[in-house]
Formats: sequence, C-alpha cells, structure tokens
Amino acid sequence: MTDLDQRIASVLREHAEGETDAHRLLRQSRALGRRRQVRRRTTTGTALALVGVLGFVGVAGTDLGGLSGRLPWGAATPAAASAVPPRADGVPGAAKRPDLVGTDTTVLHVGVDTRKARYLGWAVHGSAQVESIRMSVGGERPVLVEVSRSAKQVDELLLDGLPAEQGAVPVTFDGAVRQFRNGAGGLVKGWQPVPGLYARASMLGDTDPDTLAKAVDALRWGEARRCDAPLRLGELPRGARLTACSVDATAFPRGLHVELTLYREPSATMWVQLQHGSQIAVDRADSNRTVGGRPAYLYPDGTKLAVLGIPKTHLIADFGWPLPGGHAPDGQPAFTEADATTVLAGAQVATDLTDPATWK
Repeated sequence: MTDLDQRIASVLREHAEGETDAHRLLRQSRALGRRRQVRRRTTTGTALALVGVLGFVGVAGTDLGGLSGRLPWGAATPAAASAVPPRADGVPGAAKRPDLVGTDTTVLHVGVDTRKARYLGWAVHGSAQVESIRMSVGGERPVLVEVSRSAKQVDELLLDGLPAEQGAVPVTFDGAVRQFRNGAGGLVKGWQPVPGLYARASMLGDTDPDTLAKAVDALRWGEARRCDAPLRLGELPRGARLTACSVDATAFPRGLHVELTLYREPSATMWVQLQHGSQIAVDRADSNRTVGGRPAYLYPDGTKLAVLGIPKTHLIADFGWPLPGGHAPDGQPAFTEADATTVLAGAQVATDLTDPATWK
C-alpha cells in the first residue's frame, strides 16, 4: 500500500457513509494502512526527504536506528532493554472494564508481563476501536495481538505483513490455534479474554504453537498503559481530535517511531511523527520558522513542519492533503501551517527517548 493509499484510507475511515465500495476499501486497507503507515512513511517519503533537508549520517545507507528497510515480522529483536509504555494511573484494565477498550486513543487497556515478553510496538485506532500490541517472547517471529469490543472489527482486520489479497484470514473466537496457508503461512488464535471482548493473536511463517501460547500467557488484562508515550500533545487546533496512536519500538533503543493522527471534519488529517534514531545526525538545515520559541523548518511543499534541535530526533507535523500534490483543492478544508504550529508548540517529548522511565 502506497503512502497515498494510506492517507486516503485514513480519511475514508472517519467519514465513510456506508457505501459498499467505501467499506470494501476500508476492509482491505484498515490493517495495512494503519500498521504499515508508520513504517512506510518512515522508510520512504519522510526518511528520503530528511536526508536532503535535515541531514543523516551516511546518506547512501541511511538507517533510522534500524527502522529503515525492516519488515515488521522478520525483524531481529535487539538484546537491549525493552521499551515499555508507562502505566495509565487510575484507569482500569480490560478485565474490569472491557467496555473501555478502544474508546480512548491515548490508553491501552491491556499490558504485557515484561518478564515473559518484550514490547515491540503498540497502537490504538480510535475510529475502529481496536487496540494492539506486538511482542517477542524470545523466538524469531513476533506475535501480534489485536483486541476490540467488536468481533467483526477483529475478524475484518487483515493480517499484518501479508499483501492485501492474502491478508483476510477468518477467525473463530473459540480459543483454538489454527494454521493458515496464505502467503508464508502462520498461526492464528481467536478468543474472548472476558465477556464482551474479542482478541486475535497471530504470527507468520514457519512457527511454533508454543510461541503463540507464551505470548498469550504474557498478556495482562488487569492493567492500563499510556499509548502516546513518549510523545504527548497539548493544545489541538479547533475542531481536531486524536484518532490514532502508534508506536514502533522494534529497534529500541537504537530506533523509535511514534505517530499520532489528528482528524477534523469533514476531511482534514494531520500526522504528528516523532522519529528517533541513533544514526540521525545533528540538524544541518537553516531554520525558516519558529515554533514555541524553538527553531523549525517548513518543507518547500508547504505541507510538513519540523521542529529542529532535538538530539538524534525529528519531530514533524505532516498536514498534506491525502491526494496527489499534497494540497487541498480549492474550497476543500485542510489543516494549515498555523494548525501544525499550534500542535508542535504544545507537544511534549520525553527527556530521554532511550529510557522509558522518563516517558511518564
């Protein structure tokens, strides 16, 4: 799925009025658009643009701390300390309040026992009311767990890592582990952790059922954690709301990617991205804007605004229109540079992106 496809899907998710074609597009793009959006935009569009504008070490072999060129299912797990989303104090977990799952884009209502598994990523997609955690339990293949109050939402999710035409794998929520042959094949399990809640655990490739079982056993349904760490937004533009939160920590602590999605009726979308990489060089670009008293850079196309000066990190608001050219047609509303300035000025970044203790 291309960057353009992802943006169109993001817009359609928010205001599709029930037409058959729109729903078909959403079913085919929901998982790929949401989960690959972070990786594709990092490794293609934004990364290449930053090479020329903000500067990396080793332009020919740019690697955002291991994120570039990495596939979500086949990535090697670093032996370093794990990224762990901080607890959401005072928020009940899914075991006590399954009705809260997917209702707050900043909160995960399920956690992982870090003595048994390592967080590789987590996300909340508010428009679909789905929460997900990707983890490693020591094997070569990650396990992805997706949770929703709707069995239909989980069943319609395409399996991450497979082409759209292969990603539809029916799931039965009876607790059985089933093998599927799509693409490279793999294992999938559907079950109900508590009444009113539906979960799917999946892994691709030549897999061991014990790995899937260990991942499911590592889940902790009695706790809630912050999805939006280590990037939190303050003031939002008028009428805007946060609709998605996604964190890719596969390469942590060498690399980390956070993306928060804002939406404003009827069709404006903004992606706020925090990209941290051990190989990102000091900013080389001259500032042409100021955001909250900090130097910033507005890209030549006028649809991306970046805050400069954060060590080994880029903080970017991408408010381009999700159609060719990046700019809204005449008469069509879109987020503006002023909106991006408001968002970035109020954004809070953890003091040490390599230390989850500072993400609270």
